[in-house]
Amino acid sequence: MSDDNVTPMMAQYLEIKGRYREALLFYRMGDFYEMFFDDAVAAAEALDIALTKRGKHLGQDIAMCGVPVHSAEGYLLSLIRKGFRVAIAEQMEDPAEAKKRGSKSVVARDVVRLVTPGTLTEDTLLEARRNNYLAAFGEVRGDCALAWCDISTGELRVVPCPLPRLGMELARLMPKELLLAEGGFTPEDMAVAVTPLARSAFDSTGAERRLCDLFGVGSLEGFGSFGRAEISAMGALIDYLDLTQRGKLPLLQPPQRENPGGVVQIDAATRRNLEITASLSGGREGSLLSVMDRTLTAGGGRLLERRLSAPSRDGEVIGRRLQSVRFLVEQSRLRDDLRAMLRRVPDIDRALSRLSLDRGGPRDLAAIRGGVQAAAGLRDLLTASGAVPDLLLQSGCDLGGHEGLADLLERALVAEPPLLARDGGLIATGYDTELDEVRQLRDEGRGVIARMQAEFIEQTGISSLKIKHNNVLGYFVDVTTTHADRMLSPPLSETFIHRQTTAGQVRFTTVALSEIETRILNAGNHAQEIEKRHFTALRKAVLERAAALAQTARALAEIDLAAALADLAISENWCEPRIDSSRAFRVEGGRHPVVERALRRQGGGFIANDCDLSAGDKAAIWLLTGPNMAGKSTFLRQNALIALLAQAGSFVPASEAHIGLVSQLFSRVGASDDLARGRSTFMVEMVETAAILHQADDRALVILDEIGRGTATWDGLSIAWATLEHLHEVNRCRALFATHYHEMTALAGKLEGVENATVAVKEWEGDVIFLHEIRKGAADRSYGVQVAKLAGLPDAVIERARSVLELLESGERSGAGSRLALIDDLPLFRTAPAQPRIAAPKPSEVEARLREVLPDQLTPLEALALVYELKGRINP
Repeated sequence: MSDDNVTPMMAQYLEIKGRYREALLFYRMGDFYEMFFDDAVAAAEALDIALTKRGKHLGQDIAMCGVPVHSAEGYLLSLIRKGFRVAIAEQMEDPAEAKKRGSKSVVARDVVRLVTPGTLTEDTLLEARRNNYLAAFGEVRGDCALAWCDISTGELRVVPCPLPRLGMELARLMPKELLLAEGGFTPEDMAVAVTPLARSAFDSTGAERRLCDLFGVGSLEGFGSFGRAEISAMGALIDYLDLTQRGKLPLLQPPQRENPGGVVQIDAATRRNLEITASLSGGREGSLLSVMDRTLTAGGGRLLERRLSAPSRDGEVIGRRLQSVRFLVEQSRLRDDLRAMLRRVPDIDRALSRLSLDRGGPRDLAAIRGGVQAAAGLRDLLTASGAVPDLLLQSGCDLGGHEGLADLLERALVAEPPLLARDGGLIATGYDTELDEVRQLRDEGRGVIARMQAEFIEQTGISSLKIKHNNVLGYFVDVTTTHADRMLSPPLSETFIHRQTTAGQVRFTTVALSEIETRILNAGNHAQEIEKRHFTALRKAVLERAAALAQTARALAEIDLAAALADLAISENWCEPRIDSSRAFRVEGGRHPVVERALRRQGGGFIANDCDLSAGDKAAIWLLTGPNMAGKSTFLRQNALIALLAQAGSFVPASEAHIGLVSQLFSRVGASDDLARGRSTFMVEMVETAAILHQADDRALVILDEIGRGTATWDGLSIAWATLEHLHEVNRCRALFATHYHEMTALAGKLEGVENATVAVKEWEGDVIFLHEIRKGAADRSYGVQVAKLAGLPDAVIERARSVLELLESGERSGAGSRLALIDDLPLFRTAPAQPRIAAPKPSEVEARLREVLPDQLTPLEALALVYELKGRINP
């Protein structure tokens, strides 16, 4: 700024950039957003676009790059995904207004929005079937809370959250951005963009005032009882939204306080191992959610993900959800009719959000129209269906009351509105008499232009004469330069007034053409002004009913989810689980939904298995042994998923299921390291196991696979043994414990709540056949060598492994000391003298003859003769 040669435009840019140093600045210049200096360098690299330069600043070239305004959303998405924040500076006035202040005046610009990962609203930047949460963690005098909102749907929630629980809650919500107070704790191992805010943003007194102002109330007590930490976290959200949206706050629903004990506790490791909403590769495909999602609306899809991420612990809530699914399973005609109508339901929540932020367009109004029309039809279907369950009945009631709005939007909007209001053509003919008259004048003017062109052709005798239009000259008569002399000479020069000459064209106007141009332009501009006024009025009418529309959107999602789960239950042969407050866990014919889908696609079938972990006041643990690849991990996971599905309010993949409410779900399955944090596979395993042993209560369901395998045999066995004893004696929970340590099967005779179970296999001619069937009892071997053979290890290695195994097993039967002695005697474990190389045998006559044969050149008769020849060489 100290350079005397700084242009006014660059001075303006630097002033705006100084206020948004942490973000890339999209600086609007006509039809492009331009970036300069370091912003340009960073953006050009991130977007893979050309980096140029424009002028100099302080003696250095100014780096520059830009993106077109009409396609900016795609570039924004790329930048946001790569961790950038973007400040969008728009032109706040027409360039013509700026010129009135002087020829060198700069068009006024200012930032209208700060785009961050947690504040997206555009459909092109969002996943339609997934919430985009912005979260804030507040702490007041030792009390902590986590608040989150999705400004694209208006959801606002808060839950008390001690710091040790924060990771678990973030794993459940998967927010795109987390707000933390500056100078507070430093988060570790959180896959979320962290944004520090000044501590003043978390001040609970100021936060309460901001919340009351936002919702237009004198006190928050009407929404529930909130602690100071909860108010602090919610206030930080509102403060940040006010900052990023530049005062245009989104349409948020009243805050809802969640009961921390109201949902099943599932930590991040368990979510990852069970692949609930994302597979181990990180994508949606292959997850439980991908297999279950038969919802037909975006809102229903988001609701399904929330239910699977946070299964309820309230038996009454679960019962109402299951009752709705059962009703639609039984009422197949109603279910099909509902689903046919749900296919036409647009995303009301996100259309409302964009309209509230003044980012909406005519198609958002059309989405509201389509949504309320479909809601009316769905309500009629439900009310005509007799004894409807309470949850569906309440949802049906929430669908009504929009008749006036539906009629208004139906009369006002065309069937297929344009994307932007400024494009015009959004208001239907017949809605406004004045608009119809102006449009008629505009359209008739175009007809007049066509007739005038025909008259000019006849008058001049120039058949190539055209009447054209551009933004500089307006309407003009266009002829080629070959006719210039005739047009510039009397008598034509008395009618046609010369305007412009170009390389190949000469352009003229006439008094009559100027008059009709004025009429047409006035009519067109007038029509746009009227349509803009109507759009504003319709937007206001929609926002006046925003609360009721949000309620309707929630009801539509609830109906969609119930119908989708019913459709899934029928087509996949799932059963309704029995849910109660006991400590029962009995599953007959249980299946893993994801594995079953994959096997079906391959033309195979899934072997169903039973599981009974029912317990009174003691632990109930199955100790599962058997070979790798036999299905132990699948069995463990499927039972955990059945419990999760049941408490999410879904039917389950089994022939029968009785689930006593599960408070916590823990899983330690699979092997992985954490190199970024310096943790080996074994350390990760031990950390996850420690979390389970410290947290699991007597209503938890725990699945553990191969505890202790990452260290020496005796160390691993000791750890696994002690872990099982702790689960039985201290945690007293329901658990499935898979292991290769067959020595542990002795615990079934010592611990009352432990039973042995094994995966059945069949040996056939030295190979192993996996039956994938769980039976009571213990396995006597692991079949590791057979599995290695299936994996494709060389035959020599397999045979050598068999020999070593036989010697080791014979030593084990003779005692540990004998086994160690045998190991010392094995060539594998000692240095052997060099063996003489055995010469390879010479090839037989048959082999030599076969090497000479070219099969593709043999006729059938020659091939038959060759077989007889070879047979003769073997048996001369």
